[in-house]
Amino acid sequence: MSRRSGILEFAVLGLLREAPMHGYELRKRLNTSLGVFRAFSYGTLYPCLKTLVANGWLIEEPGSAPEEALAASLAGRRAKIVYRLTPAGKEHFEELLSHTGPDAWEDEHFAARFAFFGQTEREVRMRVLEGRRSRLEERLEKMRASLARTRERLDDYTLELQRHGMESVEREVRWLNELIESERAGRDQRSGSDAPAPHDNDSGETGGLPRHGGSTRPDPSDDTIK
Repeated sequence: MSRRSGILEFAVLGLLREAPMHGYELRKRLNTSLGVFRAFSYGTLYPCLKTLVANGWLIEEPGSAPEEALAASLAGRRAKIVYRLTPAGKEHFEELLSHTGPDAWEDEHFAARFAFFGQTEREVRMRVLEGRRSRLEERLEKMRASLARTRERLDDYTLELQRHGMESVEREVRWLNELIESERAGRDQRSGSDAPAPHDNDSGETGGLPRHGGSTRPDPSDDTIK
């Protein structure tokens, strides 16, 4: 399995954990909710769905009343199929959510993982965020060293492009620092209080997002920070 197909399977399972959907709905959610899948096609999605069905992680159900399905068949149209997560699929997705290794820190995989942080336990979120920050700090160090070696040989525009890339990485590192501090503050607040904390996801963990007026997070799939 390629890395990108693995990310796609993860995202499809995560979306279907929220609610059953047919293929068009899934594609729309992938494109609008998960920026990493902007250039998505049905030709990629449906083989993925078939694989998940074959593995027993999804089931296919008719998405319309029997008479509507018959009418579609007579008209030569394909009846809509709704995909539903099975108990085995839910268990598999929860297992994937618990993974915190290096793949979870890479640009595309991190974007998909972050999109499902609301379903992820706090300790797992922390490990993924800290791993991503470490990966970007390594990248930033290499970029600075490369720029120092080649600065004199670069024209003004290429130099500006290099600086722009570095600034993008630095911005994401600052954003990650804020998220990590917010997660720690939430954990400390919860551990220091006897009152039950409100729940905002299936894992029973309270969310750790910092609140900013109108700010937006950097896009981990931005080509300038790869």
